[in-house]
Amino acid sequence: MVLDALHAGARERLGARLVGLYLYGSLATGDFSAATSDIDFAIATAGELDARDVAALAGLHAELRARGGLFAALEGSYIPVAALRRWDPANARHPHLSHERPFGVEPHGPDWVIQRHVMREWGVAVAGPPARELIDPVTPGELRAAVRATLDGFWAGFGSSDAFLRERPYQVFAVQTMCRALHTLEAGAISSKPAALRWAQSALPAEFQPAIARALAFPGGDQRDDLAGTRALIAFTQRASRS
Repeated sequence: MVLDALHAGARERLGARLVGLYLYGSLATGDFSAATSDIDFAIATAGELDARDVAALAGLHAELRARGGLFAALEGSYIPVAALRRWDPANARHPHLSHERPFGVEPHGPDWVIQRHVMREWGVAVAGPPARELIDPVTPGELRAAVRATLDGFWAGFGSSDAFLRERPYQVFAVQTMCRALHTLEAGAISSKPAALRWAQSALPAEFQPAIARALAFPGGDQRDDLAGTRALIAFTQRASRS
């Protein structure tokens, strides 16, 4: 129902310029939770969208979000097929829907190397050709470089700030992301967040095990505030990325 409405609404506004609708993230890797997960999507377009297109899509997403429930869990981007092929920092500003900001054109950072890889290898084509036909393979070296760039960018700034980490769900998100980053640095591959947490239970020092266990149990179990422990794991991961 949610995806049908998204596809129909985007097709109404874009017409034949809508090349495909793809799911990635937890829905693609098999660890989606209706209670905590976003519905991550990407719509491939034939060419760049202009200001009128962006305004029309902003209206669509306002209508969908107003329905509530899983409609409010949608998060995604509209990316021209030429930019979807390979991540290029010089061609990385595209219309984006997030929970934090109004719909609009935003930069897509090096983490999109990882998102494209997930989309190519595990993504679900709701409409259009298989993602493998639109996205080039991503090498282990490119995945490691993307992790390092994200750790030196977002996670060195806003990601480790009080403003971001004050709420418990974002602490859990940080722990999940750090465990997945460490696994990628070691293996040159991407795993789901739950799989990365399970790997970290045997791979990381004892001081981080309580935070890992709570992240695995989220939203249940003991979910005490752990700002200091979360920051310690972020710092540990950043040091590991530079070694």
